[in-house]
Amino acid sequence: MLNIANDLRKTIETALPLLKDISDGDASVPRAPGKWSRKEILGHLIDSACNNQQKFVRTMAQPQLDFVGYKQDFWVESQKYNAADWQNLIALWRAYNLHLAHVIENVEPELLWNSIAIEDAGTFSLEFIMKDYVEHLKHHLMQILPGASLSSKFENIYNT
Repeated sequence: MLNIANDLRKTIETALPLLKDISDGDASVPRAPGKWSRKEILGHLIDSACNNQQKFVRTMAQPQLDFVGYKQDFWVESQKYNAADWQNLIALWRAYNLHLAHVIENVEPELLWNSIAIEDAGTFSLEFIMKDYVEHLKHHLMQILPGASLSSKFENIYNT
């Protein structure tokens, strides 16, 4: 799991200066009609970190866990991410994900086969949800920071 934790750390390190270069105003503009703004996507990633911390720790605590679903549109809208300060969102996203990298790195190997049944999504091993978390994060970062150069940086991170 050290590789997954390091992949998460490298992804944060790669994305951080690029995120900081985006102005608060630009981060507030929806990508297209009916789509989330960069602030809302980053807010979704903060929500994902929050939800996944719960999944990780609770799944470590017992061999089988039932977990509620995530109503992403409600979470993003109710927290008014588009009205939040962009730099504060970046700082929260960074800190939360560095903590998750620490959790992933330190999970006891025998717990990786514990399972979690997520409402409306299926049943997964702890190992799978930890690995999938990092890929989900990269997917959304590429929405915030589109461009071939970023995609290739993330691919290089994954392949190292």
